[in-house]
Amino acid sequence: MARFAPILPEIILAIGGLVLMIASAFVTRRGAGLISWLAVALLIAATVALIGAPSHAGPLFDGLVVADLFASFGKAVIFPAAAVAVIAAHGWFERGTEHAAEYAVLILFAAVGMSVMVSSTSLISLYVGLELNSLAGYVLASYRRHDERSAEAGLKYFVLGALASGILLYGISLLYGFTGTTSFTGVAAAFGRGAPTLGLLFGLVFLLAGIAFKISAVPFHMWTPDVYEGAPTPVTTFFATAPKVASVLLGVRVCIEALGPATDAWRQIVIFAALASIFLGAIAAYGQTNIKRLLAYSSINNVGFALIGLAAGTAQGASSVLFYMTVYVVMTAGAFLCVLWMRDGDGEPIETIASMSGLSQRQPGFAFAMFIFMFSLAGVPPMFGFWPKLLVFDAAVASGYVALAVAGILGAVIGAYYYLKIVKVMYLDAPAEPYSRVREPVQGALVLFAAVAVSPLGYLLIGPLGSLADRAAETLF
Repeated sequence: MARFAPILPEIILAIGGLVLMIASAFVTRRGAGLISWLAVALLIAATVALIGAPSHAGPLFDGLVVADLFASFGKAVIFPAAAVAVIAAHGWFERGTEHAAEYAVLILFAAVGMSVMVSSTSLISLYVGLELNSLAGYVLASYRRHDERSAEAGLKYFVLGALASGILLYGISLLYGFTGTTSFTGVAAAFGRGAPTLGLLFGLVFLLAGIAFKISAVPFHMWTPDVYEGAPTPVTTFFATAPKVASVLLGVRVCIEALGPATDAWRQIVIFAALASIFLGAIAAYGQTNIKRLLAYSSINNVGFALIGLAAGTAQGASSVLFYMTVYVVMTAGAFLCVLWMRDGDGEPIETIASMSGLSQRQPGFAFAMFIFMFSLAGVPPMFGFWPKLLVFDAAVASGYVALAVAGILGAVIGAYYYLKIVKVMYLDAPAEPYSRVREPVQGALVLFAAVAVSPLGYLLIGPLGSLADRAAETLF
């Protein structure tokens, strides 16, 4: 039993998911709500189990996964984010013909896949975890099967995701063929024997290209705006938070542990992806009229900033990525929970930015929460969203990449426009038709928590969160 103690969270989610999957086949629509809350309870239990799980157990199961503080940090962000995605769907599917019980089960299995991703120390477990998460994601994107937009989003995500998986698998096969091993330590040893061969470099490029698709970094971002817009809003909330964190942390572990000796090779790719994501995410969002599509470009933009921290290639840089993704999840989840409240008199979702006109006069509390999230996503002081950006820029400067930090700051200034545009629409434009009142106390409590966390009060978390991120990052070096 001691062997399985480090993977107790995964055991809880896997067994619980299987039980709920069987139960969901027999429950009625009314019972779907119970399944959802049980799924939330399992995710909370898995998070609590991280406290007692060994954080330095070393490689497990012949080196397929590892139980370290870096993985535990990632899981501590992923599991609550997945729970929020389940809670966000409360009441959403009641207005359609879908059976909501399977939604929560799919989230659980995706969480298992994401947990494997952040714990992977082998190219095999990396691929298995990533595909388990992706397969659940394909179904979730097209969950509203009677909605043309959802079906289209699911199809696009599946086709492009299959292409990305093929690219990733080809990179894995190249690395295995030229190193003779799939373990990260073995791959790192092969890269450390001297100048990497052409085959190793091709494997590195294809591997990073597959991961870049999962984090929606430019130039593999093409699926993000369409899928985020077409998928049900609770699903979009999920895509923009938990899987994003898992994929970014997977990329950090791969670059530092497996490709560490080839830092000069992968750093060029990461810098290009970072700058391209920042500027495309900032500029392409300018003409958007759909709030979900705008937040999709915001997601691309924020991934670019996180990659600046990775490009530093140091423990400080990895720590800044952990800190950044934690705050990013809170900001983004809060913004999408607000979007879920945008409904007309019939309870149907509204997604246009124009419908937010004069929101401060109609629903001042709602508008103020959105104001905090927009300013924090833009990185405008004194909102807490400013601090993670400062950390990644500081890590880049400390590593001698001053020009990269300056370019990132310029991109942040450009991107601030469309965040401030939403604030302008809410506070300065003439009121539009009012939204219907939404009675979701749990969602309201989550929005309040997120707004407080990314407000200036969030600076109280700098010490404990920063210390934990530093210790988690050091386990990779």
